[in-house]
Amino acid sequence: MSARGKRKVRHQLFLPAELSERLAALAAEPGVTKSAILADALSDALARKGADELQQRFGIRLDRFSRQLARIERNSQIEIEILALFVRYVLTSVPPVADGDDVARAQGRERFEWFTMKVTEAFRQGRGSFGVERKP
Repeated sequence: MSARGKRKVRHQLFLPAELSERLAALAAEPGVTKSAILADALSDALARKGADELQQRFGIRLDRFSRQLARIERNSQIEIEILALFVRYVLTSVPPVADGDDVARAQGRERFEWFTMKVTEAFRQGRGSFGVERKP
């Protein structure tokens, strides 16, 4: 961001000799001034300071959220794999119910109702499948 065309305020400052020499070498190029170089450098430094303050203010929280999200994703993958293995086991080891076997179908409905009741109960009580308390 160049300071050209904007209202300018004069500043007097002191620079170490080595830094002053480097500034003079940069300003030796045609169309480049020491004031423009210093204005751009100061503007960039102040912009970075603002970014650092944001990082300090929100970085820790964002890092914590990232770790929590990674754990949730990992746990979801584990749950999906467990469910897939269970479904594969059931489908390959339990014979299908014969047509007209109303007793077996009724028993299946009862087992499903029991299963959904247990899942609902576990969520209401805030505990997981193994009796471990879930965190909200």
